[in-house]
Amino acid sequence: MSMTPVEDAVRLKITEALKPSTLEIYNDSAKHAHHKAMQGSVSRETHFRVSITSEAFTSKMQPARHRMVYALLKEELDREGGIHALQLKTRTPDEEEKQVAREKAEQGEPIAEIEQDRG
Repeated sequence: MSMTPVEDAVRLKITEALKPSTLEIYNDSAKHAHHKAMQGSVSRETHFRVSITSEAFTSKMQPARHRMVYALLKEELDREGGIHALQLKTRTPDEEEKQVAREKAEQGEPIAEIEQDRG
């Protein structure tokens, strides 16, 4: 039996339905265990940050993208001791590429290598 059944279910459902090019799942539950709402909870998988890059998000606004993910994870969100908080970052491959280029530019890194013909 897995020590992270909720995270495993999240990963499986998102991977199967959205076929992401990037999927990052962070379990932040330990940071929130002291909150009043978590008193009495025995689950160690209640708070997640999830970053998803998928073509399935193309031409959809953020609220629609988030609804897609909430629908996939309905069981995990509704279950007693399930997901209490879910922070989502959803983007398309094109949006991810632009963000990476922007971050490189901000750090002064070359955005693209240009090969020169030295023949």
